[in-house]
Amino acid sequence: MFKQIVVAADGSEHSMKAVEKTIELAKDRDTKVFVVYVVDGSTSKADVLDSWDSLGISEKRNKRLAAIEQQAKGENINYEVKIIRGEPAYAIVQFAHSIEADLIVIGSRGLNQLQQLVLGSVSHKVMKRATCPVLIMR
Repeated sequence: MFKQIVVAADGSEHSMKAVEKTIELAKDRDTKVFVVYVVDGSTSKADVLDSWDSLGISEKRNKRLAAIEQQAKGENINYEVKIIRGEPAYAIVQFAHSIEADLIVIGSRGLNQLQQLVLGSVSHKVMKRATCPVLIMR
């Protein structure tokens, strides 16, 4: 059904639910999964504050993605990890468009209306901007 699926992943609980659903959709099918980790300005600053060197930052990201890769390998999923820079919602949509993805799967933190108004919601922005179907996991 889906030939190419983009799943947004950062290692959080919500993104892991998105990964699990993506694996379920791709399992035993001829589907390529792109695991997309977006590095935005605030993420980069937080990483630098947590780690003093670029190697430490890279290792931290790799740890976040290791569990996802292990799941995909365990289910024999054809996958590729992409680390891209930019504003998360825009970067996810642009990447999905560039590979002509059939589906985007993304986790949602379940913000209330006030939090969405103040903070914005990456999943909501992706849903509004994407030209392919978007599956939001809670």
